[in-house]
Amino acid sequence: MAEFDLDVKTIGGRWGRQSNTQQAVNAAIRQGKDVETTKKFAASQNKQSSAAKNTAKLDRETEELHHEHVALSLSRQIQKSRQEKEWTQKELATKINEKPQVVNDYESGKAIPNQQVISKLERCLGVKLRGKDIGQPIHKKK
Repeated sequence: MAEFDLDVKTIGGRWGRQSNTQQAVNAAIRQGKDVETTKKFAASQNKQSSAAKNTAKLDRETEELHHEHVALSLSRQIQKSRQEKEWTQKELATKINEKPQVVNDYESGKAIPNQQVISKLERCLGVKLRGKDIGQPIHKKK
């Protein structure tokens, strides 16, 4: 059966110190000060966490858990469009209000795709970076 331990702290006093003795708690309650209590599950027991079971289960897992990265075609198109405009990565990053490392990650294919960043890149570079017609110029509506 699980045991519960109460951790009691009184807040107040001369310098706002915290005290957790039973005598201090009772005095604080009598004076009407704020008393905070929290339950700690199995606080008095010396048990190992069940991490060993979870790690063994994860080791047996066959599915690879990873994030998708930017496609190689997208990273090459960003780099090509930027170089056609003769901009550095830092200049492009400044124009889209992102850090230079973000542009670097997108061009190297290490970034996790973010539709907001891709949209900013599309507008700044003037080419489509999503869909079937990647690399085609964006036609502005009049």
